[in-house]
Amino acid sequence: MMFCYQCQETAKGTGCTVSGVCGKKPETSRWMDLLLSVTRGVGTIYHALLQQGQSDDTTVDDFIVDALFATITNANFDDSALLQKVDKGIALKKQLLAKAAELGVALPDYHEVEWGGEKSDYEAEGDRETVLRTANEDIRSLKETIVLGLKGMAAYYEHAARLGQRDEAIAGFMAEALAGITNPDATADGLLQLLLTTGKYGVDVMALLDKANTRAYGKPEITKVNIGVGKRPGILISGHDLHDIADLLEQTEGTGIDVYTHGEMLPAHYYPELKKYKHLVGNYGNAWWKQKEEFAHFNGPIVFTTNCIVPPSPKANYAGRVFTANSTGFPGWKHIATRPDGHKDFSEVIEMARQCQAPEEIEHGEIVGGFAHDQVFALADKIVEAVKSGAIRKFVVMSGCDGRMKSRNYYADFAQALPKDVVILTSGCAKYKYNKLNLGDINGIPRVLDAGQCNDSYSWAVVALKLKEIFGAADVNELPIAFNIAWYEQKAVIVLLALLSLGVKNIHIGPTLPAFVSPGVLKVLQDSFGLGTISTVDEDIQTMINA
Repeated sequence: MMFCYQCQETAKGTGCTVSGVCGKKPETSRWMDLLLSVTRGVGTIYHALLQQGQSDDTTVDDFIVDALFATITNANFDDSALLQKVDKGIALKKQLLAKAAELGVALPDYHEVEWGGEKSDYEAEGDRETVLRTANEDIRSLKETIVLGLKGMAAYYEHAARLGQRDEAIAGFMAEALAGITNPDATADGLLQLLLTTGKYGVDVMALLDKANTRAYGKPEITKVNIGVGKRPGILISGHDLHDIADLLEQTEGTGIDVYTHGEMLPAHYYPELKKYKHLVGNYGNAWWKQKEEFAHFNGPIVFTTNCIVPPSPKANYAGRVFTANSTGFPGWKHIATRPDGHKDFSEVIEMARQCQAPEEIEHGEIVGGFAHDQVFALADKIVEAVKSGAIRKFVVMSGCDGRMKSRNYYADFAQALPKDVVILTSGCAKYKYNKLNLGDINGIPRVLDAGQCNDSYSWAVVALKLKEIFGAADVNELPIAFNIAWYEQKAVIVLLALLSLGVKNIHIGPTLPAFVSPGVLKVLQDSFGLGTISTVDEDIQTMINA
């Protein structure tokens, strides 16, 4: 039976059992469960080998990362692609088993280690290895929260690795954590510690990606981004992978084709080595969940570099113009492979764009972003002066995800209702609820500071630690910073765990609490960290801002 509760919109707030709210079919869910089971087996064996001094194997690292990323919400709906990953994992597992036998490395007798990987057993194995395989609710909750954090970690690690930045410690931890959640005798105390350690490595992986992005493309700069359109044919690129948009910009230069960002690719405009391309003309549309309506007006080809795919309507006029890449996939859409040199050939996309009309304009104007930690530090004297004078009373971190539920209008209402002496620090697609509102500035400092993608939440951790130093605070929780985080999927989970690992308390998340957090685990998080959810705008402003 299908059971999935990894996203915020899961059915009835408990779990999708018939089909996914995201559009995932029961068969696809089964193959994802199977792939995760194989990945747990690979991770467990690999961890045992690493413990015995075997060197890091990037082939194993890349498989684990790709498998975890492919099962993230709205990433891959292609059953054949998922089964190919299962086959690859089983072949890799057999190689690791042979190496362990050759070296005399003892392995635990976990089912995921011992299962032989027979194709005839794929369906039954997928059905056995659902989330519900763990009977104890709290143990299941801790294990699933860890694996969801690992999915977010894998997403960030893949982006960093594609830019040449790897870290054996992070890769090794993913294997260690997989072994930990595979253990049928794992204790609640042990898993809670593993959960917090996952958060610690979440900080590390976001720092790694920050280094990868800035070394490759320069430090983000304050930038005005056009949200209108030009008169030339365009290619729309979505997702999070900056390596891909760099390839696309290089290959489209001088072709008469414009490139537009969508969703979480908006922050590409902030990087000097990407914004230098004059045909990177703007950002088209809003957050991921509006894509069915907005893509219908774009006219040109669309490239998904990562998750945030919404299955198109059967009669969608753009369905034949969409391409996927990396860990993403959708039945019937062309997948662009990564070449051995790490780059992609976008010639088919470019040729299609030549035959298309220019995009229809759906909005007009500009938005401002690029306030990553270095830009904030450049404004540090101005910000500190504003805080000391009382011009800025508080900062509120509103990073995270956007989504289609009407209850998420809360975040737009909250932003508009905030006192005029409060600055919003944002990253991720949550910003689309308020980044086009005219919220003004404080002494020239915009009241919405957008650091970038969801992984750029790291910037706010860095900024908080810097402010702690500047103001001589003993603890980050003494700073005038509140956290009101919107979540949707697994990258928001790793950001939350990262904040908890840094000791940040009294974080509010919404619009609902995760279904995968059991009442018992929630109580521990509330008691230890003051984790809470949102209520009404007025009540939350009183609690977070005025208290």
